[in-house]
Amino acid sequence: MIFTLRELFDVLIMTLAVGYIFMDLFRKQPIGFDKNAFLFACLVTAPALIVHELAHKFFALGFGLEATFHAAYFWLILGIILKMMRFGFIFFVPAYVSIGNGAVPPLESALIAFAGPALNLVLFIVAWALLKQKRMKRNTFIFLQVTKQINLFLFIFNMLPIPFFDGMKVYQGLFRGFF
Repeated sequence: MIFTLRELFDVLIMTLAVGYIFMDLFRKQPIGFDKNAFLFACLVTAPALIVHELAHKFFALGFGLEATFHAAYFWLILGIILKMMRFGFIFFVPAYVSIGNGAVPPLESALIAFAGPALNLVLFIVAWALLKQKRMKRNTFIFLQVTKQINLFLFIFNMLPIPFFDGMKVYQGLFRGFF
């Protein structure tokens, strides 16, 4: 089985939490719950995060490793609290993939870590290319513009050599694999 029920539940919870955290960016009314803004936030933010983590999962599975998607409940709750406190900048980790089966060779580890940011780069390029089209509906344009920005941010941020994040794992794996 590629996905467990727990993983599907975690994807749903992460999607709802992220949609809530970012819905203010897309709301027309300053007060109250805006269902359309919430749904739009879910549609533009969650896919970038989900496919990022699934890229890690599928690369790990491809190397014969166990890999499980998890919603990062502590971080999601922190993000919701920061949103409710109206912080200008909200930093949180919405999800992660745990990889089992013991030690992972360095180059495989680097490839697994790079898979998520690489997929964000691909999504950025696709959105950028689609935005070059001359005619599209306003909502499509906004969707692609936000998708492009989110995926570029995720690619750049995740490639920074910050301990415990993808970039550091990529650089450590490459260093250990070649030196």
